Amino acid sequence: MNRTTLSLIAGTVALAAVTGFATLNEPDAPGTDTAEAAAVLPVERTGLLCPAPSASDLAETTYTSFTPVTKGAGNGGSAQLQAAPRESTDTAGTEDDEKTTEDGRTTDKPDTDTTDTDKAADGQKADDKKTAAKPVLTPKAPGTPVTGETSGADGPALVGTAEGGFAPGWTVQQTTQVTAGNGRGLLGVTCTAPDTEFWFPGVSTAADRTDYVHLTNPDDSAAVADIELYGKDGAVATTVGEGLTIPAHSSEPILLSTLTGEKQDDLTVHVNVRSGRVGAAVQALDDKLGGDWLAASTDPAGTLVVPGIPKDATAVRLVVFAPGDADADLKVQLASPTGLITPAGQETLHVKGGMTSAVDLGDVTRGEAGSLVLTPADGSAPVVAGVRVVRGKGDKQESAFIPATGPVAARASVVGNGAKDTTLSLTAPTATAKVKVTASAGTGGGTAASKTYTIKQGTTQDVQLPVPAGLKGVYALTVENLTATPVYASRTLTATDGGIPGFTVQTLPDDRGTVAVPEADEDLTVLQK
Repeated sequence: MNRTTLSLIAGTVALAAVTGFATLNEPDAPGTDTAEAAAVLPVERTGLLCPAPSASDLAETTYTSFTPVTKGAGNGGSAQLQAAPRESTDTAGTEDDEKTTEDGRTTDKPDTDTTDTDKAADGQKADDKKTAAKPVLTPKAPGTPVTGETSGADGPALVGTAEGGFAPGWTVQQTTQVTAGNGRGLLGVTCTAPDTEFWFPGVSTAADRTDYVHLTNPDDSAAVADIELYGKDGAVATTVGEGLTIPAHSSEPILLSTLTGEKQDDLTVHVNVRSGRVGAAVQALDDKLGGDWLAASTDPAGTLVVPGIPKDATAVRLVVFAPGDADADLKVQLASPTGLITPAGQETLHVKGGMTSAVDLGDVTRGEAGSLVLTPADGSAPVVAGVRVVRGKGDKQESAFIPATGPVAARASVVGNGAKDTTLSLTAPTATAKVKVTASAGTGGGTAASKTYTIKQGTTQDVQLPVPAGLKGVYALTVENLTATPVYASRTLTATDGGIPGFTVQTLPDDRGTVAVPEADEDLTVLQK
């Protein structure tokens, strides 16, 4: 007798709805309508990680959290961001040291300071233990953004969890203003979900750059990761890049120049997590061109889009890496407001397998909105890509980075937008698309407003944003794709300080706020032959 137990399938379906990081698809049975066989449900739990914002005493950091209203998500739930506690030297622990959630994560674990054991012996043990940090930010309700702030060099990495109605599409923006010193300028990053692999084309170990890979571990066991570097000649020899341990509930910034003695301007970092999972981001600080965060490129693919290059960019440098042994030949195009054009003299780019290639595109946008579209020649291998953008001239220049990103399949949000400092770029490289943009109420009040746009095939549009009535504070932008056409989006924030045009750009990949769950048969126990 053969028995096939279906309870495992039911459990997997439930897990997909809880985590928000999985979509289940079963093989189509003859005559089955898959649209009717799957239900689209809101995710019920989401995790986000924010790196430590800055080592500068002059840093001023704002966190902004937002969850769009999602049909069917309900009104219950919660979300919060907490400082990642430092690892205790007391590894024994006690049962009272932590509270564990349903998925095994520790949510309340004091950080023990064991530097003075005599006090503990004298009954002052409570003085030597730091209780779990209070939430840095606690969202109020879906549809309403909320902010929190920190200053100086002591801002910690943050671990965030959202459940119930707060989980679908939850996003957090970390924006830091540094007024002077190495890496001065406006630095921004969207806090990321934990994962096991990341690609960062565009890092550097050159003398004028100080680049850190920040790895944050949200879980209650240590993670182990490898950091690999690839330059113009292939893999770069590293001294301590393998088997790096990131302790539980902690964050580690790794200075790239300590991994290798080679000085190269254009490198690609590959973070591969052997055990556990982490959030990863690269902080790039330049002696002359300010600083910003590099978010990870989307997964290797033959066709890539880098959306929303600022129209007043004075220099654009494209960095591409081809994983594996196969070479890639790419057609380079710019999606402008009037259609796809080919930059003069930069029609194609050849990338050797396992090597990083870079090309200067100058002021490729020439005063108009633009996005780079990379498409493969015959049989081209998959690649990862990103650009470094410079605004300003002379000693008043600032830089930022834009990675290749995934499309807005259904919906994406970005937060921390001001009334006059925000530009939203939308790109439809393959076919005309219709997009709805909603501006939320502000953190201090206001009424949400929406507007619908048509983005013509092959174009990029810097759209005129809807303005929330009575806006106070900063607000969120939610982009909804109303068609089946791929749409790519990015947001640029600007903040001029002392004549230096500070800016930062964040892409808007799909928020994965819903998951397709196959409908189960009525009998979920045993299928018996």
